[in-house]
Amino acid sequence: MSWSRRLFRSRGFQVGAAVLAAGYLRLVWKTTSFVTEPPDIYERAARDSPVILAFWHGQHFLTPFIKRAGEHRAKVLISRHRDGELNAQIAERLGVEAIRGSGNLGSEFVGKGGVSAFREMLAALAEGYNVALTADVPKVARVAGLGIVKLASASGRPIYPLAIATRRRIELKTWDRTTINLPFTRGAAVIGDPIRVPANGSAAALESARCALQGSLDTATARAYASLDRP
Repeated sequence: MSWSRRLFRSRGFQVGAAVLAAGYLRLVWKTTSFVTEPPDIYERAARDSPVILAFWHGQHFLTPFIKRAGEHRAKVLISRHRDGELNAQIAERLGVEAIRGSGNLGSEFVGKGGVSAFREMLAALAEGYNVALTADVPKVARVAGLGIVKLASASGRPIYPLAIATRRRIELKTWDRTTINLPFTRGAAVIGDPIRVPANGSAAALESARCALQGSLDTATARAYASLDRP
């Protein structure tokens, strides 16, 4: 293993990086003027609480800040990949507890801690926590997986599609189109209509919900960026 990888994986490096990253994200949030669509989303979501919050990979950095202090409890699913440890530490410094495991219900579901993570998410929802996770699975950007749909079916909780964007940003050429939000700008948070998945739904019903979620996230993302990038 190279020295750079050993450094990145060291506890001290990750703690320091998490502190700096969390501080930077607070700066972005506090210096950005946000518009929320729909404007009464908190009142709507309160009637469905707790909810499952869905967003695309690479567009997640500011999502912890939509949680209102003292009003909401939240947990987020973060992979067990080596990068996940840093993300988990950042989330916890921003007031969001981490559940470690995979949201992909594919062939590697068990090996990546998917079963235990799925149970943890069900338990968290039953205890009144809102649960957040990416809708797309690793390396397959902007294609919703079945994991989040199955979670909604098993828990009886609705999925709220979310897109957060800022006018000033850096878009990386990564598989998930990771976006680094910059401070001192305008922002938009767009939330789609809740998606409700029937309990014990058939394969056709789950696929229909998956397609609906994917379409809603695409629409919310396009609306968020369009509202900021137009002249």
